[in-house]
Amino acid sequence: MKIGEASRASGVSARSLRHYEDEGLIVPGRCSNGFRDYCQSTVDRVVTIRSLLESGLPVRLIRELLPHTAAGSNDRTGVVCSEFLREVASYRDRLTARIAVLNDQRAALDAYLREARSRDLQDF
Repeated sequence: MKIGEASRASGVSARSLRHYEDEGLIVPGRCSNGFRDYCQSTVDRVVTIRSLLESGLPVRLIRELLPHTAAGSNDRTGVVCSEFLREVASYRDRLTARIAVLNDQRAALDAYLREARSRDLQDF
């Protein structure tokens, strides 16, 4: 299927499809005229990529994961998946730490706003 059809089928813009190709996440076929030709397995892969990106994983990790999601992966799949899962857990832990910092900052701003509003009311 052409890029417009693949875009509709996957729910991803044509621009995103080209970006995924540039990042090495997908490799669509080419027609004799040079147009991209997407098969259903590539569209399925795009849906997986989109889901992983929406979960917050960086492209670098997704690029490492994708070769091991296909059927018939090599015997090292267990080892690679284990390493990948550790890296994903580490990424999640860094996100958790960032969220904690942001929550603390929000709490400090909330306290400041409460105090400022309280002073404003006392001035009247």
